[in-house]
Amino acid sequence: MSSQPEITQRDLRMRSKEIMDAVERGQAFTVTRDGHRIGELVPLRQRRRFVSSAPVIDADAFRADQDTAADQTGSAYDR
Repeated sequence: MSSQPEITQRDLRMRSKEIMDAVERGQAFTVTRDGHRIGELVPLRQRRRFVSSAPVIDADAFRADQDTAADQTGSAYDR
């Protein structure tokens, strides 16, 4: 048995704005047709948000570190 409310296909068609607004707020529904459950209408997971407290990276220092690391590996043609 599903804990989410059931709505008929007709309800979904007739009250689509109201139902979609509820889905946007996080409500899920089971959709029925002729008394049989045929699907679920569920909200998408929220996207991850940008973390504004991330450390500031000095681009020049980062590039210098990358260049140093690349210089230490040598060339594939040196073998």
